[in-house]
Amino acid sequence: MENTITLQPGSATSELLALAIRGLERMYDPQKGLFCHRLRKTSDGLVREGISQRYTIMTLLGLLRAQAAGLASPFDVEEAIDLLFEDTSWIDNIGDLGLLLWLCAATSGQRLRQFHTMFDVSGSFVRYSDARRHLTMELSWFLTGLVAASKAGHTADLEPLANQTYQLVLRNQGRHGLFGHMARWHSLAGVVRGRVGSFADQVYPIFAMAHFSQVFGNGEARDRALRCANAICGSQGPLGQWWWHYDSVTGRVVEHYPVYSVHQHGMAPMALLALEETSGADFQKHIQSGLRWITGANELHKDMQDQDVGVAWRCIQPPKSISTKIHGLMRKEPLQDSLQVLYECRPYELGWLLYAFADQK
Repeated sequence: MENTITLQPGSATSELLALAIRGLERMYDPQKGLFCHRLRKTSDGLVREGISQRYTIMTLLGLLRAQAAGLASPFDVEEAIDLLFEDTSWIDNIGDLGLLLWLCAATSGQRLRQFHTMFDVSGSFVRYSDARRHLTMELSWFLTGLVAASKAGHTADLEPLANQTYQLVLRNQGRHGLFGHMARWHSLAGVVRGRVGSFADQVYPIFAMAHFSQVFGNGEARDRALRCANAICGSQGPLGQWWWHYDSVTGRVVEHYPVYSVHQHGMAPMALLALEETSGADFQKHIQSGLRWITGANELHKDMQDQDVGVAWRCIQPPKSISTKIHGLMRKEPLQDSLQVLYECRPYELGWLLYAFADQK
């Protein structure tokens, strides 16, 4: 570990950034040099569980963004990337491959060359099942990686592959602008599950297409991202909630809860801020409304931030005894007084918080 992060006091975003760094220090496994899967609050205290290469990549992306904004990282990012490359058997899907490519592009040309010698990105659509099923989130991560590598000056010409990936993502977008979870007609799972997309299935395409439009000058990608952004902003809850599941066919929210803190302070802001930069649109009132939910303007009137631990607790959710029907298409929403906080946090949540706000401080 290196020097602790230092921030200018006083601003709300600085407080969020400081909170994230404190929490990440608890989630770092010094023996394995990577970040855990989750941190849970139990009757015996805080418990760090598992290791996640995926969450480590997302966290490192946030830390690199913080470093680029002039903030000192308390972690050795290069050492963690070395560990990710030591054994790459954990990469079994196109999404994780895209995240690693994105991380290498954010690091150095040497890392990009290392990636290029180890992986054949051109064969990814055949190699990975999530690519064949056209999963929206994973394809969006892959597209972001291709765009980031292209912007960083990768030696290979990745634009044709980026265009192919972009077209596959577009196929999952409905006429109201919302994305389904996966291709609808490629499998039985697609027929059942394809039309309903999570919040992640909305924000990652927005982020990927905003950058795709910016790097390759594709106006259609910008417009498609705007359609989705306007759709989720139009459906935002009265307390600033970013809801959980959306029907890409009808354009309606089909499942509201859980409401996740990372959607409020991380994923929505990073996607909408990227689109603001590309399009000139203004999403500030939606971003700020989402942040107020975190600080107590929510259903339980509870500040989701725990300053002592350094986290924003994961979500407000109904009791697990309330069953879910076919991904929300037939779900009855929980009663307000049945909602509760889930006292856990995952490192990527704080990583995306850093990514969203490091240069907004």
